[in-house]
Amino acid sequence: MPKFQPNTGFKLSRQKPGATDRHLNLGDREEACPGTPLYRKKLDGGIQAEANKDGTIFIDESIEPGSAQERQILAHEMKHLTDIKVGKMDYEDDYIKYNGQEYPRKNGKILFNGEWTPEGSQDFPWEQH
Repeated sequence: MPKFQPNTGFKLSRQKPGATDRHLNLGDREEACPGTPLYRKKLDGGIQAEANKDGTIFIDESIEPGSAQERQILAHEMKHLTDIKVGKMDYEDDYIKYNGQEYPRKNGKILFNGEWTPEGSQDFPWEQH
């Protein structure tokens, strides 16, 4: 996992008001919003993005920067980060905890309602936003 490097400088965007590319480009580092580093990388298994407990977001390199799809994905991942920060959600390699309920997790699946369901499924309450 990439290490977070504190921002050593600030540069105003040259973007025109009303432009659709809403993420920030801070030199070599992008941010989904101020204080939320965004890293573009190849994600496995069709995963489009991941919110991480360290406050970063990984987004698949196939997602076009500034696109409507990217904005939708980042809004979704920011909700996960908010849930993590306020203690509504937590995770480790072997579980997901949401609203105080712990769900076992292994091999890319989560035990939910008695069935092993692929991570990211819209069946999970934490994915319905």
